[in-house]
Amino acid sequence: MAKQNPVTQFYHEKYEKQPQDYPGLQHKMTPVPDCGEETYQGAEKLVGKKALVTGADSGIGRAAAIAYAKEGADVAIAYHPDEQQDAEDVKAVIEKAGQTAVLLPGDLRDATYAKQMVKDAYDALGGLDILVLNAGMQQFEYDIQKLDSKQLTDTFEVNVFSTVYSIQEALNYLEAGSSIILTSSIQAMKPSPHLLDYAMTKSCNVSLTKGLAAQLGPKGIRVNAVAPGPVWTPLQICGGQPQDNIPEFGQNQPLQRAGQPVELADVYVLLASEKASFITGQVYGVTGGAPIN
Repeated sequence: MAKQNPVTQFYHEKYEKQPQDYPGLQHKMTPVPDCGEETYQGAEKLVGKKALVTGADSGIGRAAAIAYAKEGADVAIAYHPDEQQDAEDVKAVIEKAGQTAVLLPGDLRDATYAKQMVKDAYDALGGLDILVLNAGMQQFEYDIQKLDSKQLTDTFEVNVFSTVYSIQEALNYLEAGSSIILTSSIQAMKPSPHLLDYAMTKSCNVSLTKGLAAQLGPKGIRVNAVAPGPVWTPLQICGGQPQDNIPEFGQNQPLQRAGQPVELADVYVLLASEKASFITGQVYGVTGGAPIN
């Protein structure tokens, strides 16, 4: 197999400015992010597993959901109702891979939904082995004095509170051998000045990962997190970044480009699989070269 230069292996040109309203639709992006629809190749690493992935309609969550299906897992997809078309597209990819897909629309700012989606996933799939808490809210603001209470509350409700509520419900169903995976961010360790509230929530995710891993270790349930760097997803164009940052988004990394969601898929697969039997309480950086330690 020919060697690939990681600098040029995926899209590495400038992006167009392309504002969308939150939460953003992947199918309207230019270029459309590569979530592994064609590029991810499975190897039966998760045969028979049942997974719930939040934010699975697009971006990193979509890549994880698609990879799980191609590895043999049935997948429940949680997403905001405004993202219905993207979710339907993921469902089609999962079913093409021969697996069951369950759609669970809702708003994670609603604590009731954050718990109910877990129960619904368990009931619809006939079990639950993998919980990926990936959905996130990110809206830029350069001036802390202009960071209003609604944005602060919304960001914590989606990125932190719903994560806790979902885990509380999931522990009614998860058995020894199960895996919980959080999506944190390089922002937890290297916060940008315009993403203070988002960075705070991602630090919470890291603390939760480490503390919960210690709590659940004796029960045989592993807890880990993935900390992405700049990755080309709808989160960036619908207020996650200023539009002036979009053309050169990610190009300040050592690999000189933003990542594509599919480039994180193998890490989510590893952490969900029995190959990670001795891995818990860890935060995996997939950043294009920026250190997380």
